[in-house]
Amino acid sequence: MDGTGANGFDKSLCFRLRFMERILSVKQRFSFSFFSVASFRSWTALSWTAVLLASLACGSLWAQQNPGGQGGQNSPGGQSASIAPLPPPRAGYSFPAKQTFTYAVDWRVFPAATAVLHLEADGAKEHLTANADTIGAINLLFHVSDKFQSTFDREKGCTTEFDKQTVEGRRQINSTLKLDYEQGKSVLDERNLTTGQTKRLETGIPSCLTDLLTGVFYASSQGMTVGKSFDMPVSDPLRTVVVTMKVEGLEELKLPAGTFKTVRVEPTAEAGVVKNRGQIWIWYTDDERHLPVQMRARSFWGTITFRLASVENK
Repeated sequence: MDGTGANGFDKSLCFRLRFMERILSVKQRFSFSFFSVASFRSWTALSWTAVLLASLACGSLWAQQNPGGQGGQNSPGGQSASIAPLPPPRAGYSFPAKQTFTYAVDWRVFPAATAVLHLEADGAKEHLTANADTIGAINLLFHVSDKFQSTFDREKGCTTEFDKQTVEGRRQINSTLKLDYEQGKSVLDERNLTTGQTKRLETGIPSCLTDLLTGVFYASSQGMTVGKSFDMPVSDPLRTVVVTMKVEGLEELKLPAGTFKTVRVEPTAEAGVVKNRGQIWIWYTDDERHLPVQMRARSFWGTITFRLASVENK
């Protein structure tokens, strides 16, 4: 064994990160005994940000090592046939013809990254692209540059393809997930650009699914009433997981892009990345558009927050 996961990620890094997290906590308590105030704050900000970004990869690795959950794993059919398909968008709703969201990403009080998400109509299809890049001196410690693209049906919301190119430190992975609803299966093709290893995996799927990225925006097409919830079957990616979107309450948020009246939604699931990442909340504007203006994930690594910096119709 070479100590790497199925996607080429170094398993030992996860254990080193946990150890580093404990060391950092101790140093925060006794900072005045070891460092000047200025040097300690600078070192802590960089180190904590590195821990956060690398921990995202650890979360994905853990999910792959503990598949479980619903749906047929690596074979067509299975329990996926009993999962209800994705509910259609509400009457009168249409996905944007062209729209770009820019988010400032923070871990606790430290700037960590910038994320840009772009939606654009292409006939009967909609393309959603996302780019996330580390910022500042953190690139010297742990460089992350991830690119995602999802294609889904504008009328029904069903994802047909999800592509991912990840650069996380020395790890470079390209993967494509195609969902074939006629044959009732999804096919994942993955290539490790560092080792040259490739793999292909198949699993059964129901008649209409969203994916982990598109699901954030697909939820905008549903009604949101405080105290109620709705379900979305999600490809995650080698099984189908039902994510329940719980509409919890109303809040007013002051963000870099402005002040918004919002509705707070908590996605929950019995398995998969949504469960394994701890608690997640998404704040949507409390209007017909339901724009996702803030996202937050809280786990044992701490809290990471995406705050809307700008939204443009281009």
